[in-house]
Amino acid sequence: MNILGINAFHGDSSAAIVVDGELIAAVEEERFNRVKHWAGFPGDSIRYCLETAGLGPDQIDHVAVSFNPKANVSRKALFAIKNRPSFRNIMDRLSRQSKSLSIAQQYASLFDRTPADIPAKFHNVEHHDAHIACGFFLSPYEDASILSIDGMGDFVSTVMAEGSGNRFRKLDEVFYPHSLGFLYNAVTIYLGFHHYGDEYKVMGLAPYGRPTLLEEFRDIVVPKGRTFELNLDYFTHVAQGISMSWDDGNPKVDAFHSPLMEEKLGPARRPDEPLTEHHENIAHSMQRVTEEIIFHLLNELHAQTGNDKLVMVGGCAMNSVANGRVTSNTPFRDVYVPAGAADNGTAIGAAFHIWNHELNHPRTFILQHSSWGSDVQPEECRAAVESAALPEDQYSISELDRDTLLTQVVDAICDGKVVGWFQGRMEFGARALGNRSLLADPRRTDMRDIINLKIKFREKFRPFAPSILEEHVSDYFEIDEPSPFMERVLPIRAEKHAEIPAVTHVDGSGRLQSVSRTSSPLYWELIDRFYQRTGVPILLNTSLNENEPIVRTPSEAISCFLRTAMDIIVVGPFLIERKQEG
Repeated sequence: MNILGINAFHGDSSAAIVVDGELIAAVEEERFNRVKHWAGFPGDSIRYCLETAGLGPDQIDHVAVSFNPKANVSRKALFAIKNRPSFRNIMDRLSRQSKSLSIAQQYASLFDRTPADIPAKFHNVEHHDAHIACGFFLSPYEDASILSIDGMGDFVSTVMAEGSGNRFRKLDEVFYPHSLGFLYNAVTIYLGFHHYGDEYKVMGLAPYGRPTLLEEFRDIVVPKGRTFELNLDYFTHVAQGISMSWDDGNPKVDAFHSPLMEEKLGPARRPDEPLTEHHENIAHSMQRVTEEIIFHLLNELHAQTGNDKLVMVGGCAMNSVANGRVTSNTPFRDVYVPAGAADNGTAIGAAFHIWNHELNHPRTFILQHSSWGSDVQPEECRAAVESAALPEDQYSISELDRDTLLTQVVDAICDGKVVGWFQGRMEFGARALGNRSLLADPRRTDMRDIINLKIKFREKFRPFAPSILEEHVSDYFEIDEPSPFMERVLPIRAEKHAEIPAVTHVDGSGRLQSVSRTSSPLYWELIDRFYQRTGVPILLNTSLNENEPIVRTPSEAISCFLRTAMDIIVVGPFLIERKQEG
């Protein structure tokens, strides 16, 4: 049984292929067209998934799309009658729905067919059902409490549920216009971060501020019963809708905070204005109140289920700071947040929703790593190196065996060099986890500024992650919890702050990635080599890119190396290093 999952005409469009209940491949379209968060039809992603599975379009039994225009129709109609949304808002929504309903036609066109020539059965899976399937059905838990929380999907922003086996039961839902994701998005734009998906910048800015505006934010979003409500006086989306443009597939969202927000918090920051202490305090206060609402939801959820195991999914589950505080602020003891917790993962979830829920197959697959994207072979690396035609007087190029390669990379990192590391299959999701990574020495106090200003060309306040051997998590972190997908921020032991300053954020925390010898053998061995040399079982890890999607091919990795101040790029067995001037 072959099932194709698709997230289309939504941010982070993607595709995934599931064969007999096993995930074979998953990838975001942005990795092919190089447009961050691309929101169109994922044609190249679909082709990649089918090619990786060795399947033709005639061999796909089911196509599952993570969008259901028939979901919550009565609520949508009642809202429209009551609130009379603007003509522009109606047309934007109709345009997106018409594109989504044409997916069978676009899928067939990829292969020069007509829909009548395609034997697959097409399914529309409700947005949060796809989120939940990506989380719970792929988790290691036979039963669990579930929280799906994001901006909005199929008129729903939040679902509280409980799962058992291959079924889940919804307990509470929060409908449009109330959304914790909308709050974070609105304030992100208010703070001058206007690109789609910039919420993580505000999360990184928050530790620099103080909680001076808690009461103001507690007026903007309030607990209500088991869920929450926005104070809609601070927003314009009820009357005007949220203006989202999808030109060239790059999603853009216009500001939708009301004048009241500026009256209470001050004027909105323009992108070219400096960040002030006041802006830091806004970020900090919003993050704190966001966590209060999440913990309120989780405490209410636990009170209903009594189940100490938790699955979190949706865009708000990418809030790794909140994730890291769940076990300290709620009764939950085990937390699972999958790779692709955001909308990209709904392609995976839609496919598994069909396999496990619709077709009633038992769960047999656990998502234990994120390496589901494009693979790389030595011959492809060789071709990319030769095609780059690098001058011998400026670059040294070596083809090395595994042992020598690991030794030389550790030597370089210990010498303070920044190394691009391109190996194996590309990661699915927002995090580079050791296959498409920039690596450096976490012990160097200057390393964060070097990478931010000379390679990533991004804000100085942005932190980097510690990749740590999973056997040593408790030696460096106050809470001993696995985090294989870099999905939670945890406090670093105070006595270790000075030892690893490059990956210790201003508040003493780190966005942990625990590295398993089983799931990531090459990356684990590289970190272990560094540990044997230095006594520190950690490498600084960030994504191999520069204001673009994570690189997919060896040629893209080399191009990133050439246009930045990176010292070394490793693509497969090839190590390329800049020669020192003079």
